[in-house]
Amino acid sequence: MKKIIIMPLLILLIVGCQHIQEPLSHSTIEWIDILMLNDIQYERHYPKPMDEDSPVIIERGQEIGQVMYKMEDRTGIHHQMQNGHATYLEKGTAIYEIKGYPTTLLVAANDAIYVARSNESAKTIEEIYPMRQLVKNIYIESTEDGRRLHTFTQSAKERFLNAFYSLELEDVEPVEQEGLRIFLEIELQNGVSFRQLYWSESNVFHNGAVGNDEIQKVIMDELSQVE
Repeated sequence: MKKIIIMPLLILLIVGCQHIQEPLSHSTIEWIDILMLNDIQYERHYPKPMDEDSPVIIERGQEIGQVMYKMEDRTGIHHQMQNGHATYLEKGTAIYEIKGYPTTLLVAANDAIYVARSNESAKTIEEIYPMRQLVKNIYIESTEDGRRLHTFTQSAKERFLNAFYSLELEDVEPVEQEGLRIFLEIELQNGVSFRQLYWSESNVFHNGAVGNDEIQKVIMDELSQVE
Protein backbone atom coordinates (compact mmCIF):
# COMPACT_ATOMS: atom_id res chain seq x y z
CA MET A 1 0.00 0.00 0.00
CA LYS A 2 1.18 3.50 -0.79
CA LYS A 3 2.73 5.56 1.99
CA ILE A 4 2.25 9.32 1.79
CA ILE A 5 4.59 11.92 3.27
CA ILE A 6 2.92 15.27 3.87
CA MET A 7 5.44 18.10 4.05
CA PRO A 8 4.56 21.39 5.78
CA LEU A 9 3.38 24.33 3.71
CA LEU A 10 3.70 27.97 4.68
CA ILE A 11 -0.04 28.19 5.19
CA LEU A 12 -1.88 29.10 8.39
CA LEU A 13 -5.57 28.41 8.85
CA ILE A 14 -6.80 30.66 11.66
CA VAL A 15 -10.55 30.16 11.41
CA GLY A 16 -12.35 26.94 12.28
CA CYS A 17 -15.34 28.03 10.21
CA GLN A 18 -18.24 25.69 9.55
CA HIS A 19 -19.52 27.38 6.41
CA ILE A 20 -18.19 28.12 2.94
CA GLN A 21 -16.87 31.67 3.03
CA GLU A 22 -18.82 34.61 1.66
CA PRO A 23 -17.96 35.78 -1.87
CA LEU A 24 -15.19 38.35 -2.18
CA SER A 25 -16.97 39.93 -5.13
CA HIS A 26 -19.86 39.22 -7.46
CA SER A 27 -17.62 37.07 -9.65
CA THR A 28 -15.20 35.47 -7.17
CA ILE A 29 -15.86 32.95 -4.41
CA GLU A 30 -13.18 31.96 -1.91
CA TRP A 31 -13.65 28.27 -1.19
CA ILE A 32 -12.37 26.16 1.66
CA ASP A 33 -10.72 22.92 0.43
CA ILE A 34 -13.36 20.40 1.46
CA LEU A 35 -15.03 17.26 0.18
CA MET A 36 -18.16 15.35 1.20
CA LEU A 37 -18.60 11.58 1.40
CA ASN A 38 -21.23 9.48 3.22
CA ASP A 39 -22.84 12.62 4.69
CA ILE A 40 -19.51 13.70 6.25
CA GLN A 41 -17.69 16.89 5.28
CA TYR A 42 -13.89 16.76 5.42
CA GLU A 43 -11.46 19.69 5.36
CA ARG A 44 -7.91 19.50 4.03
CA HIS A 45 -5.14 19.26 6.63
CA TYR A 46 -2.21 21.67 6.18
CA PRO A 47 0.88 20.82 8.27
CA LYS A 48 2.29 23.66 10.32
CA PRO A 49 5.66 25.19 9.29
CA MET A 50 7.09 24.33 12.73
CA ASP A 51 6.54 20.62 11.96
CA GLU A 52 9.03 20.58 9.08
CA ASP A 53 11.39 18.27 10.98
CA SER A 54 8.65 15.68 11.51
CA PRO A 55 6.54 15.31 8.35
CA VAL A 56 3.22 13.48 8.55
CA ILE A 57 3.54 9.93 7.21
CA ILE A 58 0.40 7.90 6.55
CA GLU A 59 -0.34 4.60 4.85
CA ARG A 60 -3.12 4.73 2.33
CA GLY A 61 -5.63 1.87 2.31
CA GLN A 62 -8.49 0.93 0.02
CA GLU A 63 -10.41 3.30 -2.23
CA ILE A 64 -13.73 4.22 -0.61
CA GLY A 65 -15.17 6.66 -3.13
CA GLN A 66 -14.57 9.20 -5.87
CA VAL A 67 -15.20 12.87 -6.48
CA MET A 68 -18.24 13.19 -8.71
CA TYR A 69 -18.46 16.98 -8.97
CA LYS A 70 -15.96 19.84 -8.64
CA MET A 71 -17.61 22.94 -7.21
CA GLU A 72 -14.96 25.56 -7.99
CA ASP A 73 -16.03 27.96 -10.76
CA ARG A 74 -19.28 26.07 -11.32
CA THR A 75 -21.55 26.86 -8.40
CA GLY A 76 -22.73 29.84 -6.44
CA ILE A 77 -22.27 30.55 -2.75
CA HIS A 78 -25.66 29.05 -1.91
CA HIS A 79 -24.92 25.68 -3.51
CA GLN A 80 -25.89 22.78 -1.25
CA MET A 81 -22.95 20.39 -0.98
CA GLN A 82 -23.76 16.73 -1.57
CA ASN A 83 -21.96 13.39 -1.33
CA GLY A 84 -19.23 13.15 -3.94
CA HIS A 85 -18.81 16.92 -4.18
CA ALA A 86 -15.47 18.68 -3.61
CA THR A 87 -14.44 22.31 -3.87
CA TYR A 88 -11.04 21.85 -5.54
CA LEU A 89 -10.52 18.15 -6.28
CA GLU A 90 -11.11 17.17 -9.88
CA LYS A 91 -13.99 14.93 -10.90
CA GLY A 92 -12.84 11.29 -10.78
CA THR A 93 -10.29 11.85 -7.99
CA ALA A 94 -10.14 8.71 -5.83
CA ILE A 95 -10.73 8.97 -2.08
CA TYR A 96 -8.92 6.47 0.19
CA GLU A 97 -9.01 5.23 3.76
CA ILE A 98 -5.99 5.84 5.98
CA LYS A 99 -4.78 2.70 7.69
CA GLY A 100 -5.25 2.70 11.46
CA TYR A 101 -7.81 5.54 11.45
CA PRO A 102 -11.60 5.47 11.02
CA THR A 103 -12.81 6.77 7.65
CA THR A 104 -15.31 8.86 9.60
CA LEU A 105 -12.31 10.81 10.94
CA LEU A 106 -9.67 10.89 8.17
CA VAL A 107 -9.48 10.19 4.45
CA ALA A 108 -6.84 10.79 1.78
CA ALA A 109 -7.13 12.19 -1.75
CA ASN A 110 -4.45 13.39 -4.16
CA ASP A 111 -1.71 12.72 -1.59
CA ALA A 112 -3.42 15.10 0.86
CA ILE A 113 -5.20 14.35 4.14
CA TYR A 114 -8.74 15.46 4.89
CA VAL A 115 -10.12 15.66 8.45
CA ALA A 116 -13.81 15.37 9.35
CA ARG A 117 -15.42 18.70 10.23
CA SER A 118 -19.13 17.83 10.29
CA ASN A 119 -21.29 14.72 10.23
CA GLU A 120 -25.00 15.03 9.45
CA SER A 121 -25.92 12.05 11.62
CA ALA A 122 -23.73 12.95 14.61
CA LYS A 123 -25.38 13.61 17.95
CA THR A 124 -22.18 13.80 20.04
CA ILE A 125 -18.70 15.16 19.37
CA GLU A 126 -17.21 11.65 19.39
CA GLU A 127 -19.32 10.79 16.36
CA ILE A 128 -17.50 13.55 14.46
CA TYR A 129 -14.09 12.75 15.95
CA PRO A 130 -13.84 9.00 16.74
CA MET A 131 -10.26 9.22 18.00
CA ARG A 132 -9.98 7.22 21.23
CA GLN A 133 -6.36 6.06 21.71
CA LEU A 134 -5.38 8.17 18.68
CA VAL A 135 -4.57 11.55 20.28
CA LYS A 136 -0.92 12.40 20.87
CA ASN A 137 -1.13 15.95 22.27
CA ILE A 138 -3.44 18.89 22.81
CA TYR A 139 -2.10 22.45 22.51
CA ILE A 140 -3.30 25.96 23.23
CA GLU A 141 -2.52 28.12 20.20
CA SER A 142 -2.04 31.83 19.72
CA THR A 143 -5.19 33.48 18.37
CA GLU A 144 -2.92 35.89 16.48
CA ASP A 145 -0.63 33.60 14.49
CA GLY A 146 -1.51 30.01 15.45
CA ARG A 147 1.75 29.31 17.31
CA ARG A 148 1.66 26.60 19.96
CA LEU A 149 1.79 28.36 23.31
CA HIS A 150 1.21 25.49 25.72
CA THR A 151 1.00 21.68 25.71
CA PHE A 152 -1.59 19.99 27.91
CA THR A 153 -0.13 17.67 30.53
CA GLN A 154 -0.94 14.02 29.85
CA SER A 155 -3.34 13.91 32.78
CA ALA A 156 -5.08 17.07 31.57
CA LYS A 157 -5.26 15.62 28.07
CA GLU A 158 -6.99 12.48 29.36
CA ARG A 159 -9.40 14.50 31.51
CA PHE A 160 -10.24 16.73 28.56
CA LEU A 161 -10.82 13.85 26.16
CA ASN A 162 -12.94 11.83 28.59
CA ALA A 163 -15.24 14.82 28.99
CA PHE A 164 -15.02 15.92 25.34
CA TYR A 165 -16.24 12.64 23.83
CA SER A 166 -19.60 12.81 25.59
CA LEU A 167 -20.47 16.39 24.60
CA GLU A 168 -23.71 16.77 22.69
CA LEU A 169 -24.03 18.85 19.54
CA GLU A 170 -26.47 21.75 19.36
CA ASP A 171 -27.12 24.72 17.09
CA VAL A 172 -25.04 27.49 18.67
CA GLU A 173 -26.02 31.03 17.73
CA PRO A 174 -23.30 33.72 17.41
CA VAL A 175 -24.79 35.60 20.37
CA GLU A 176 -24.02 32.56 22.53
CA GLN A 177 -20.32 32.72 21.68
CA GLU A 178 -19.08 34.86 24.57
CA GLY A 179 -15.92 35.07 26.64
CA LEU A 180 -12.30 34.43 25.74
CA ARG A 181 -11.80 32.93 22.29
CA ILE A 182 -9.39 29.99 22.70
CA PHE A 183 -7.70 27.96 19.97
CA LEU A 184 -7.15 24.31 20.87
CA GLU A 185 -5.10 22.11 18.54
CA ILE A 186 -5.64 18.35 18.73
CA GLU A 187 -2.68 16.38 17.33
CA LEU A 188 -3.17 12.74 16.37
CA GLN A 189 -0.52 10.02 16.67
CA ASN A 190 0.32 10.27 12.95
CA GLY A 191 1.00 14.00 13.18
CA VAL A 192 -2.27 15.17 11.64
CA SER A 193 -3.85 17.97 13.68
CA PHE A 194 -7.01 20.05 13.66
CA ARG A 195 -8.34 23.02 15.57
CA GLN A 196 -11.21 23.46 17.99
CA LEU A 197 -12.39 27.01 18.63
CA TYR A 198 -13.76 27.46 22.16
CA TRP A 199 -15.51 30.33 23.94
CA SER A 200 -14.80 30.31 27.68
CA GLU A 201 -17.84 32.08 29.10
CA SER A 202 -20.42 30.40 26.88
CA ASN A 203 -18.56 27.06 27.25
CA VAL A 204 -19.23 26.13 23.62
CA PHE A 205 -17.16 25.01 20.63
CA HIS A 206 -17.43 26.28 17.06
CA ASN A 207 -18.93 22.99 15.85
CA GLY A 208 -21.91 23.20 18.20
CA ALA A 209 -20.52 21.05 21.02
CA VAL A 210 -21.71 22.38 24.37
CA GLY A 211 -19.13 22.03 27.14
CA ASN A 212 -19.58 20.79 30.69
CA ASP A 213 -17.99 21.85 33.97
CA GLU A 214 -15.05 19.45 33.56
CA ILE A 215 -14.20 20.70 30.07
CA GLN A 216 -14.31 24.30 31.20
CA LYS A 217 -12.16 23.63 34.25
CA VAL A 218 -9.48 21.71 32.34
CA ILE A 219 -9.21 24.34 29.60
CA MET A 220 -9.07 27.28 31.99
CA ASP A 221 -6.53 25.51 34.25
CA GLU A 222 -4.26 24.86 31.26
CA LEU A 223 -4.80 28.39 29.93
CA SER A 224 -3.64 29.81 33.28
CA GLN A 225 -0.23 28.18 32.64
CA VAL A 226 0.36 30.02 29.36
CA GLU A 227 3.19 32.50 29.85
